[in-house]
Amino acid sequence: MFVLKLILRNALRHKLRTTLTVLGLTIAVLAYGLLHTVVDAWYAGAAAASNARLVTRNAISLVFPLPLAYENRIRGVDGVTLVARSNWFGGVYRDPKNFFAQFAVSDNYLDLYPEFVVPDQQRADYQRDRKGALIGRQLADQYGFKVGDVIPLKGTIYPGTWDLVVRGIMEGRDESTITRQLIFHYDYLNETIRKTTKRTVDQVGVYVVGIKDPDDAAVVSRNIDDVFKNSLAETLTETEQAFQLGFVAMSNQIIAAIRVVSYVVILIIMAVMANAMAMSARERTTEYATLKALGFGSGFLSMLVFGESMAICAIGGGIGILATPPMAEVFKHATGGVFPVFMVSHETMLLQAACAFVVAMAAAIVPAVQASRVRIVEGLRAIG
Repeated sequence: MFVLKLILRNALRHKLRTTLTVLGLTIAVLAYGLLHTVVDAWYAGAAAASNARLVTRNAISLVFPLPLAYENRIRGVDGVTLVARSNWFGGVYRDPKNFFAQFAVSDNYLDLYPEFVVPDQQRADYQRDRKGALIGRQLADQYGFKVGDVIPLKGTIYPGTWDLVVRGIMEGRDESTITRQLIFHYDYLNETIRKTTKRTVDQVGVYVVGIKDPDDAAVVSRNIDDVFKNSLAETLTETEQAFQLGFVAMSNQIIAAIRVVSYVVILIIMAVMANAMAMSARERTTEYATLKALGFGSGFLSMLVFGESMAICAIGGGIGILATPPMAEVFKHATGGVFPVFMVSHETMLLQAACAFVVAMAAAIVPAVQASRVRIVEGLRAIG
């Protein structure tokens, strides 16, 4: 108890310096947590992907579609349970800045996505309405959409204005489910194209494939691709997670830069903390000599230095960790829903605590060694 009281008194002796150091630690730990959460949000889609779903696309590029006739042949591959169509629509809602995912899908699409929860009545209304659409809860909250609203989308890939009627809202099974998308009937898209231009009729962007056993994903993927080998439109089949990670890979340099910045922040505050502890140790040379003269050993002096550093970092780091979740919510709303899933994970908080601990230990090493090596005669020379 005596040692703890002594450590706290040492830490609070220079209140302004301690306050500024704690403030710097709080900001650094908070910034590290937010940057780490940004990286987690970037991978949220891939992390939520199911290992029981495959995605079949054109082997050349996602830009090139696949024939509608491929659907039955994929369904005939051993291990496949369900095949759904999905076309990226790419429409504009009022302003190009209002970007959100839009897919024209087959009617069995939701059977492959149990994480999207739609009331039975709303799903039935959607199935009956040729121009019906389902929207995710995050999208509905962002734009204020509700059931019965008409959403006009100006086509970029498919010309014209497409008026879609909201027939239901997809809720997420849990907080990690991204529900910032709109889906509507593939048949409506295909029939409309057939009337205007036959150039892109009966074409599918990707096929989403359900399989019996996730452990057979590699075998089933290879078998699907073998079916279309040497055809005019060869396929590339991969797990949904690998498909999602392909998009994330396009931003690898950005993600790497964010990671580097997060660790640079910690290194900077480590230098600041080390300087603060060094100043503290220099000011207490006489005190350390006096303690040695009273019989306290070098280990006790080192413990005081490490304890003071740990106390300051515990306060600053603790405040930073506690402030991260509410600041993450503020950041999420400030970015306008760019990150549909932006939650501070337990792993992030543990990393923040680990960073604070490392800073405390690293900053105290040199001052602790100096304190332990103080000579009684030299330390007491300044007295009087």
